[in-house]
Amino acid sequence: MAIREIVLYPSEVLREKAKEVEVFDDELQKLLDDMVETMRHAKGAGLAGNQVGVPLRVIVVDFGALEGKEDIKFFINPEIVSEEGERKDTEGCLSFPQIFVEVKRPKKIKVRALDREGKPFEIVGEDFLSKALSHEIDHLNGVLMIDHLSPLKRELTKKRIKKMIKEGQWDDPYPQK
Repeated sequence: MAIREIVLYPSEVLREKAKEVEVFDDELQKLLDDMVETMRHAKGAGLAGNQVGVPLRVIVVDFGALEGKEDIKFFINPEIVSEEGERKDTEGCLSFPQIFVEVKRPKKIKVRALDREGKPFEIVGEDFLSKALSHEIDHLNGVLMIDHLSPLKRELTKKRIKKMIKEGQWDDPYPQK
């Protein structure tokens, strides 16, 4: 396993629509393992393929992140089957270090995907899990958390990011010791 570099906004790969996974080989398994290691290193709760520069429809989510106990789930070619309700919550993203914004997401979500062996499954997530799954699946579609903001808040956030980049605050947000 290796820690991969996390792609930071405004990199174009974050806007790419990820491609479907068709082959479940050793290369895919290594990518998934590396994504888990990278997510752990950056202290994140989820990570999408685009965020490590690989525009494939793969995400990893730590379902135990809120309780402080690791429970990693793998989603290959995930798709949202249904959404219910709405909740607004503060959200961060490993591709936007030190940026936290209020985003509306579904309160409950049902996702269909393949596991790391290619077996289909469905899962229902509420609250935090709904937010994490929605956020990571958005990444696979080239949609970022700032896209859910009002035009004014999005522009203010972009200006803040430009300032942070200019000041070198994004030069190495996840240093490898």
